[in-house]
Amino acid sequence: MSKLRLSIAGSLAGAVNGLFGAGGGMVLVPMLGPKTGLEEHQRFSSSIAIIAPICVVSLFFSSAPSIGFTGLLPYLLGGAFGGAAAGLWGKRIPTLWLHRILGILIIWGGIRYIW
Repeated sequence: MSKLRLSIAGSLAGAVNGLFGAGGGMVLVPMLGPKTGLEEHQRFSSSIAIIAPICVVSLFFSSAPSIGFTGLLPYLLGGAFGGAAAGLWGKRIPTLWLHRILGILIIWGGIRYIW
């Protein structure tokens, strides 16, 4: 995959992540397709490694969180636990089910925002 296409994928992921506060991985996982030589599970983990710094940059340029650090703490602790659990057990989940779970979460989130 050319560096230009990779840069475009990163730009799209950053834009989606910055605008919506999440979702950059939905752009990256499909774009980290067969031409990169990454297996499916590697695409998901690579997407996380790319999105984490993008989130920091998005936070820097957006307004500060209005709930303060103490309000964020339960989410951070839960997120750390969920991330560790997914990292340990996610490799055991078949790729087809990862796609299905992600698709369901995307549809569920979309429906929530419509209503």
